[in-house]
Amino acid sequence: MKAIAYLQHGLPADDPRALQDIDLPQPQPGPRDLRVRVQAIAVNPADTKVRMNAPTDGPRVLGWDAVGVVDAVGAEVTLFRPGETVWFAGAINRPGSYAEYTLVDERIAGHAPRSLSPAQAAALPLTAITAWELLFDRLGVPEGGGAGQTLLVMGAAGGVGSILVQLARQLTGLTVIGTASRAETREWVLAQGAHHVIDHAQPLAPQLQALGIEAVHHVASLTHTEQHYPQLVEVLAPQGHLAVIDDPATLDAVPLKRKSLSLHWEFMFTRPLFATPDMQAQHDLLQRVATLVDEGVLKTTLGEHYGRIDAANLRRAHAALESHGARGKIVLEGF
Repeated sequence: MKAIAYLQHGLPADDPRALQDIDLPQPQPGPRDLRVRVQAIAVNPADTKVRMNAPTDGPRVLGWDAVGVVDAVGAEVTLFRPGETVWFAGAINRPGSYAEYTLVDERIAGHAPRSLSPAQAAALPLTAITAWELLFDRLGVPEGGGAGQTLLVMGAAGGVGSILVQLARQLTGLTVIGTASRAETREWVLAQGAHHVIDHAQPLAPQLQALGIEAVHHVASLTHTEQHYPQLVEVLAPQGHLAVIDDPATLDAVPLKRKSLSLHWEFMFTRPLFATPDMQAQHDLLQRVATLVDEGVLKTTLGEHYGRIDAANLRRAHAALESHGARGKIVLEGF
């Protein structure tokens, strides 16, 4: 089968060796695996971070967002049948979706929305899981709750931010404030449903005060946490909550003490990586998100379509993500 892999970590995205077109044997499903013929994929920061930082002894296939058709199932699979269209983000410790066929445990896959094309749907799984777990599991905001409280989303124009803003606006009573630093990303964040947008390149507190907001109850810090951390502590209300998904070099929790602030990490690969007892929660939430999409409550966060799935287009997509200028999700489709 066709696949795209890296054989040497740490190479810049514009190096032809950074991602290469290769051929691999078709994988065979384990007991609870689906084998999926991949139709469309999305590219995530996780892809670029692994390519840059994770040594490999052989070809490593990246990719943790996919939509495709179930081709074969393991002996213990009960949730899906061959021929069904599924979407998933996979597991970071398994070969990914930069391939014609990939394997995924049924407990972390869902039936894809019927109302979206494969490319439109591929934009959502990883970010929807991350945003859902961050909002409802980590920050503990109940569905339908949060009235009178505020959520500040740092980096709201990116993939996670785009769907997090939608979830918070549609499923909670939170006042949602997103950050964006350019006119086009500001308009994008407003289109996702944010009540307000402020500029993360400028001091946060004066901008919030201009909106009549003295402090926020929840912060979702999605990028550059280390850079913004002192300001986030400043604008959080006493007993507020900070949720983080990026990879700061260091994060000193001591400044949180005076306000009794809570720090929460969200890593959507935790459940599959450790095969936690509640691993199937990711299947359940993907099913729910698909229903919300088909009901018109949520919409795709597709930002740009980069064409077919090959090494050249994936290197271009990695370079765009590493520039930190992407709006929404970058998707690729077909081989």
